[in-house]
Amino acid sequence: MPSSLRWLMLLLIAAILVTLAAGGIMYAETRSRTRIMAEQASGGSARAGRTAILAYGCGSCHDIPGIDGANGSVGPSLAGIATRTTVAGRLPHTPDAMTRWIRHPQAISPGSGMPEQGVSEQEARDIAAYLYGLT
Repeated sequence: MPSSLRWLMLLLIAAILVTLAAGGIMYAETRSRTRIMAEQASGGSARAGRTAILAYGCGSCHDIPGIDGANGSVGPSLAGIATRTTVAGRLPHTPDAMTRWIRHPQAISPGSGMPEQGVSEQEARDIAAYLYGLT
């Protein structure tokens, strides 16, 4: 292979690698912005929400992206929950409604499969922050 062709191929590979790296940085920045907006909207911490989701065992009933072992199928998948128009099919989708649902699902929909678990106000806001940060 001629030397000039080798240089051209190396230059092309380098350009591809730079483009992929830039895309990864942009993806990380977008996820970071999404997480920040989710935390501001809900008044919670996505990191603490992840911990609460694990502690309350939410993944035993729900499929939750980013949570190891959260592949339950009793309740709905929580992937894309931030883009839904209602919470639990009953409430307008707002951070306050999400928090109310997480805390007191039986008061909102008696007999539903979502159990009362004694989730505190802050834990519910943290869980909402995590869920709203899912993309």
